[in-house]
Amino acid sequence: MLRKLLPLAVVIFAAGAAPSRNLRTDAPLPFGVGERLDYAVSFGKLHVGSGQMAVSNVDTLDGHQVWHAVLAVSGGIPGYRVRDTTASWFDTGSFVSRRFVQHLNEGPYHVRRDFRIEPERRRYTKNNEPTTASTADPLDDVSMVYFVRTLPLVTGDHYELHRYFQPEGNPVVIDVVRRERITVPAGTFSAVVVSPKIRTSHIFSQNGHAELWFSDDSARVLLQMKAGLPFGSINLYLSHITRANGKP
Repeated sequence: MLRKLLPLAVVIFAAGAAPSRNLRTDAPLPFGVGERLDYAVSFGKLHVGSGQMAVSNVDTLDGHQVWHAVLAVSGGIPGYRVRDTTASWFDTGSFVSRRFVQHLNEGPYHVRRDFRIEPERRRYTKNNEPTTASTADPLDDVSMVYFVRTLPLVTGDHYELHRYFQPEGNPVVIDVVRRERITVPAGTFSAVVVSPKIRTSHIFSQNGHAELWFSDDSARVLLQMKAGLPFGSINLYLSHITRANGKP
């Protein structure tokens, strides 16, 4: 399941090539330690599990102060269970990624990946394998989620981005398409809708159709996601928000 969801993060939750006038650099960060977003996950109309996205703490990695954030999905159907956890450590100021870890358990499929990223040298290693070239100011799937929340997302904005830490994942494209009111289990919200595209065969390919709804306020919380597939759709709906420092 998360193998299908993560390419979305690559596409939607990146930013880098947009004009500097579009960055909300003078605004306070819309998240903090203790924030947790809970989701109901469905395949078509069938409820198949739950997801969480949380900022665990501020840590230190290689002498740099970093956010530690975690994305988890669990559930499945009888005979096929999913329990996936993905974590990121990224700079509190620049958002560049320094470590990215995946623990994926999906039916008979099990994998552990530990990426150690060196932004200053534009390189990374995976599970102590040989060093691989990276990009300038790299972002991973999770850090992208938080970085995009610092953008204004004005209707009509178009982003072509080149910051995913694995160069073959670039460019990614974001179009801000409209604003509307939506209702999810967590409540009714004004939302800004974005559409992602990427040159892959995954669910966010140029031939597919996916949309994400962010709250149309300073928090830019991911409220809902719908991604169409040839055999159905994967959907996420926000069910509960715990604000930074544990406030509801």
